[in-house]
Amino acid sequence: MLKDSKAFSGFSVKDIDAAHKFYKETLGLDVEQHDDMGGMLTIHINGNDNGILIYPKPNHEPATYTILNFPVQDIVSVVRGLKERGVEFENYDTEYLKTDADSINRSGGPLIAWFKDPSGNFLSVIENQ
Repeated sequence: MLKDSKAFSGFSVKDIDAAHKFYKETLGLDVEQHDDMGGMLTIHINGNDNGILIYPKPNHEPATYTILNFPVQDIVSVVRGLKERGVEFENYDTEYLKTDADSINRSGGPLIAWFKDPSGNFLSVIENQ
């Protein structure tokens, strides 16, 4: 019934203006603002024809899991570049999850580094293997 639907994902933020600035200026993404739809944003990412919807929600609660993953070829250079733009990466030192001095998890699985948007939503860069 839905196999031909062009599904898309979306998530909420507490401050749409801060989100617009972060996703457009800090991350360098193509962001479209929809004033006719309460200021909602659409992020256009290469390979995603429908975009990703970002909508304001006054009682926003950030997700406790990763809502958006960005596959990259060279995670070290991307993490360094984002840090230069002011992005703060998460650091972990637990039995199952450890990040190194570059904030990259190398403890099994793909190389991955997590960071948060201004609303506290978890995002990641993950190295293609």
